[in-house]
Amino acid sequence: MDKCKIITVANQKGGTGKTTTACNLGYALAEQGYKVLLVDFDPQSNLSMSFGIERPNELTLSMHNLLAMVMDGETLPEKAYYIMHGSKVDIIPCNINLSVTEINLRDELGGEHTLSELLEPLRSDYHFIIVDTNPYLGLLTINALAACDEVIIPVSPQLWSATGLTDLLQTIFKVKRKINSRITIAGIVLTICDERTRLFREAKKLLDDFCGDRIKMFKARIPNTVKVGEANYASRSILEYSADSKAALAYKNFALEVSSHAK
Repeated sequence: MDKCKIITVANQKGGTGKTTTACNLGYALAEQGYKVLLVDFDPQSNLSMSFGIERPNELTLSMHNLLAMVMDGETLPEKAYYIMHGSKVDIIPCNINLSVTEINLRDELGGEHTLSELLEPLRSDYHFIIVDTNPYLGLLTINALAACDEVIIPVSPQLWSATGLTDLLQTIFKVKRKINSRITIAGIVLTICDERTRLFREAKKLLDDFCGDRIKMFKARIPNTVKVGEANYASRSILEYSADSKAALAYKNFALEVSSHAK
């Protein structure tokens, strides 16, 4: 297996399409021939449910159990017991119990490296490992940032906030200084876009001014379309649900940018 890249999808603001981006980026990369592992690191379990896991809270082995084993120094079970295999991508699912793990991480010496300890041995099996995070800057997000090589930030023009983005960037830079020196910001991807509106144009200009030459903006823009919501409701990626839709094409183009950058 070629060198693996671990990508964390993060934004502490809800409603920006983090889970949808993580899911569809993973599927689009898989369509390019890459081996992809999705990691659900949000107690809300939306990524797990988008994978078709209808009752994540009934899982007997999830991210919560795995991290508890890592913290207790226990030997992990065989990968086949905790990695679920789909037709194109694999996933490590989670459930609401992951919120308990976050509490336990507070008292764990070196707890910010717990996810990294779990994922590092999996690099040899995948080209890309994509981590979906929860919508706030807590210890779970810190763990995800500590474990990754790059961060992708989904931003919705309708919800964009300079304050929120500044807080996230400050957290990323602090993690880079103190925990994970290799971390970089791959860029911002615009989601839920309606390019016909004045609101989009104004928000886009503000983002361009804010980012300047410091932060890359991906060329692909994910349109605001009901097809994405329908695909999520059907527990499928947009590439499977409506392969010819504008959103599917946008995610394919986005994945091409991500994979070309990774080479």
